[in-house]
Order: sequence, then C-alpha cells, then structure tokens
Amino acid sequence: MSERLEEGLVSIITPVYKAEHVIDKTIRSVQAQTYRRWEMILVDDCSPDHSAQIIKQLAANDSRIRYHRLEQNSGAAVARNTAISLAKGEYLAFLDSDDLWEPIKLERQLTFMTEHHSAFSFTRIQMIDAEGKMVKADVPIPDKADYKYLLRHTVIATSTVVVNRRLTGDFSMPLRRGGQDYATWLQLLRTTGIAHGLNECLTSYRTGGQSLSSNKFKSIQQVYTIQTEDEHIGKLPAAFNTLCFCIYAFKKYFL
Repeated sequence: MSERLEEGLVSIITPVYKAEHVIDKTIRSVQAQTYRRWEMILVDDCSPDHSAQIIKQLAANDSRIRYHRLEQNSGAAVARNTAISLAKGEYLAFLDSDDLWEPIKLERQLTFMTEHHSAFSFTRIQMIDAEGKMVKADVPIPDKADYKYLLRHTVIATSTVVVNRRLTGDFSMPLRRGGQDYATWLQLLRTTGIAHGLNECLTSYRTGGQSLSSNKFKSIQQVYTIQTEDEHIGKLPAAFNTLCFCIYAFKKYFL
C-alpha cells in the first residue's frame, strides 16, 4: 500500500447528500487552505438536489476536486469507503459536506502530527447553526484519547480527523447507516493506541435543525449498539459506558 500513496498529499473524504445549500462554502473552505497539496473526493450518495451541479462547476476550475456518484443511495459509510478507495494521499482527512475548515487547518494539523509522530489526530470545534451563526464556541478536547477513553466520551468530531495511512495501514468504515465514524475511531484506536488532540479550534461543525435533539438521541443509541455488537463488550459495561457518554455529550452540547 505505502508504495502507491503520494507522500504529503491529503485526500479529503466528503460524502454528499442534500447539501446544495452548504456544499459551496464547504469546498471553498478547502480551497482556502494554506496547505496546497490536497485532493477533495466528493462522493454523491444519489442526492436529489443540485449538489452535483455545484460540485461540477467548482471542479471545472480546480482539478484537485474529484466528483464520484454512487449508483444507488447507500449511506454515508459506503460513500466514505468509496472515497477512501479512490484516495491517493498519504493522509486521509474527513470533512462532512456541511462543515467548514479554518484556512490554516491542514497546515497546522500536519505539522502537529509530524511533531508528535501521530498516526491519528483531531482538533477542537466550534458549533454553528444552519445559517452559519455561532452556537457554541471552542469545545475543549483532551490532549490524547485512547480506546478506553473513547468508550465513554464524545470527543472526536469527524470533520476534524486526519489519519496517516502509512502508520495505520488500510482501513474502511463499518457498513452502518449511522455511527460508522465512531465505530471507525474505536477500530483505529485498537491498532494505533492513541489519537492526539490538537487544542486549536480549526473546524466549524454545523449542528443543523434537529441535531441537538432527535439526532443526538439516536447517536447515543448507536454508541450502545456499536459497543455491544462491533466491540463485543458486555451489555452492563456497555450500558455504563453509554451513560457516561451521554453525560459528557450533554455537557459538551448544552453547558
């Protein structure tokens, strides 16, 4: 695998579904990066809106933007895995179609990973609403997170993650309709041991209309299911872990 990866290239993994109102801003936040060696792979999960046209217009003037459409709607895990399979970069960075990066995000995070010999890193976020207005500023993170810590804490936001594939080896996301990102971070931590937290706010996470209510409740349910089914943790320990996760999530989003 390492022979075919382009050294220093960052492959940005972005699933797309019903993103026509935000995808332009998301892509432009990538184009504004001070680190220029990137490719952005956007996989369209049969979005019924005008997302494809917007992406293609931007890609026409920037060859680093790559568009791929799935044959049928398959969910974010399949879209992300498709992007991963197309990626050429030594590094994988994850960016959801409605989130935004600060211009120095990649430059700062790659320097940080080199300094810490890190295979897996994440950063702080700030929360914004659908219109881009601030909801909560600068959510704190730990300097490090290991497997046991992640079982009880929601600290790794998908759009902040960068992974060095030379150090992690090949991987793919579990084929879940929800929670596949959390399941992947647990999977990676079983092999890398530690994810390093860069304590700078470099990503704006868009909460959306209902994500702090019904979607967050669904996420808590997925934590228990992933721990019992994917990680084969007993029901009582998984229930305790999920309770801790829920308490931490409440503090994170509401306090």
